[in-house]
Amino acid sequence: MSEPQPTAAELARTNEELRAQLEEAQDLIHAIRTGAVDALAVQSPEGPRIFTLQGADQSYRALIEQMNEGALLLSETGLVLYCNACLAGLLGRPLAEVMGSAFEDFVPPTYRTYWAGLLHQSWLARSRGELPLQTAAGALVPFSVAMNVLEFNDTPALAVIVTDLSARREITAIRARVAEQNAQLDQQNEELKRKEAARRAGEQAAAEATRVLESIPQIAWTATSQGINSYLNRRWFDYIGQENAVGLDHGWTAHLHPLDYVASAQRWRECLATGEPYEVEYRFRNAAGDYRWMLGRALPSRNAQGEIIQWIGTCTDIHEQKLALERIDEAQRELRHNNEQLTRANVDLDNFIYTASHDLKAPISNIEGLLDVLRQELPAGLPESPEVQPVLGLMQESVNRFKRTIDHLTDVSKLQKEHGHPNEVVDLAAVIRDVQLDLEPLIRATQAQLEIDVQAVPTVSFSEKNLRSVVFNLLSNALKYHAPDRPPRVRLRAWPEADATVFEVQDNGLGLNAANEQRLFGMFQRFHDHVEGSGIGLYMVKKMVENVGGRITVQSELDQGSTFTVYFPAR
Repeated sequence: MSEPQPTAAELARTNEELRAQLEEAQDLIHAIRTGAVDALAVQSPEGPRIFTLQGADQSYRALIEQMNEGALLLSETGLVLYCNACLAGLLGRPLAEVMGSAFEDFVPPTYRTYWAGLLHQSWLARSRGELPLQTAAGALVPFSVAMNVLEFNDTPALAVIVTDLSARREITAIRARVAEQNAQLDQQNEELKRKEAARRAGEQAAAEATRVLESIPQIAWTATSQGINSYLNRRWFDYIGQENAVGLDHGWTAHLHPLDYVASAQRWRECLATGEPYEVEYRFRNAAGDYRWMLGRALPSRNAQGEIIQWIGTCTDIHEQKLALERIDEAQRELRHNNEQLTRANVDLDNFIYTASHDLKAPISNIEGLLDVLRQELPAGLPESPEVQPVLGLMQESVNRFKRTIDHLTDVSKLQKEHGHPNEVVDLAAVIRDVQLDLEPLIRATQAQLEIDVQAVPTVSFSEKNLRSVVFNLLSNALKYHAPDRPPRVRLRAWPEADATVFEVQDNGLGLNAANEQRLFGMFQRFHDHVEGSGIGLYMVKKMVENVGGRITVQSELDQGSTFTVYFPAR
């Protein structure tokens, strides 16, 4: 059966609808042509479909076109309904090639599964992700995508913002460089602050040093590490006169004595090269035109690294000390000259004593021989007569004294030559016992009492022969010069001290007044004529002790006794 044919009214109505659709399409085409509406024709199984963005969104489109990030709209099937020029530029493709294409075509195959999941998730809620996109040249560029669903004319579309991550990484690198530079700047600022603090501390220290240097009585100065003068305190200008302080060195060279310039400059160069302390004596001319001796000293000042940063020195006036030393040197030269003369005199005296003693022995021996001949030639009985016997006795006694004097002179001559001879270790107690035996007749005759206490010093470093002579002379004198109204009491003691061995002989004899104590050790000095003696024994004791660097002292009181103390040098 054939279908019923439309009526004329229905055809007329259909024609009106078609005419209206045609007019609407023509209006749309006109709007698209004039730019009022953006549109995209997408081929579908039902035929081409038109997607549009109305002119009401023109301001937003202008904003999107100015963005530095890619922007696009995707259909539910993943077609690019719209994209801005930035995205096309990022992909290196023409804008027309991108629009209407499936966005999946720009995703590398290995990331399409990830992209499908991200796309599905984005239609449900806002999503973000990162994936590479392939440019027209085939390069893969990393991108981040942010997606959200929007509606255009009641048609849902997926808005996508595409950001080039390589640019972000570059920004990150720039930020890292900026952070590094900022850290360097902070470090430099800290270093500047440290240097500024060090500078202020240095200035404060320099000010304090200047205050100290200005307060000392000496001339004070500083110099650079190269030796250039950098400061002189007020004492220098007071010394030379302010009006004379001219030149870079403030008159230093001009006032230095010409004869001292070379030596002081040479020493200064050596100290600058080695860093050794500087010390020199030189003369400077003062404001009155007089040269005075100065002692110049300087020490290097170093930093934390041990480098010399400056020299700090002083000049101390030593003019009076210098003159005193010159006078001492002159006196020492004169003393040496006198000692040489005395040495020669001693040598001459020794020679004279030796010659005299030798030459006198023969005549006195002749006299003694003639005296014996005289006794033999005299008639029998006459030498024993009261008239002749005393005369012969006096003559013999004179001969004996003369012989003893010659022997003493010989001993003195020998003693002079013993200076510097080596000592030996001597048993002091044994020497005292030997001397006691020699003096036993005198001890019995005087009824003397001896007290001996030398256990603290068993030995003495001395010549045994000379030690025996010392003990013999001191003990025999204590016995011979005893008081007539009381028996002699003699005490012999010895003890050690820090640098000496002390031997003491104390008696209760006649004693001496204080005026005679210093003369007691002179040659041929005698103060008690009632006792036989030559006056040379104590002189010889003193010489023997002094020859080894020792000394002997005496303390005596008239009619009370004497104490002789001998100091032998310790070994």
